Amino acid sequence: QVQVEESGGDLVQPGGSLKLSCTASRRDIIIFSMAWYRQAPGKQRELVAMMYDGPTTKYADSVKGRFTISVDVAKKTAYLEMNDLKPEDTADYYCNVGGQWLGRQFDSWGQGTQVTVSS
Repeated sequence: QVQVEESGGDLVQPGGSLKLSCTASRRDIIIFSMAWYRQAPGKQRELVAMMYDGPTTKYADSVKGRFTISVDVAKKTAYLEMNDLKPEDTADYYCNVGGQWLGRQFDSWGQGTQVTVSS
């Protein structure tokens, strides 16, 4: 089983920055994609940023130019650098990792890390 763990969530003022991390529990995996999603209270979970097929990235329109996803393949770790944070970025942020382990494809989610943007 491949587990995923996020960290880095915090309370930050509007205009501030945070960097989230997400690490897969196993080193003997092939990663196809790593992505960040978020879910605000009363709203559906939405894609924030994804990296797949190597360096290809995809971002939600609401975070383009402010958030950057990066992946350290050797460490099986994804990062989400968030700048110019806004109150509407407040949400639980979840990491998703898709890949292959022991010849089988997997799709794993972390438990989430909370980001609150407030003055």
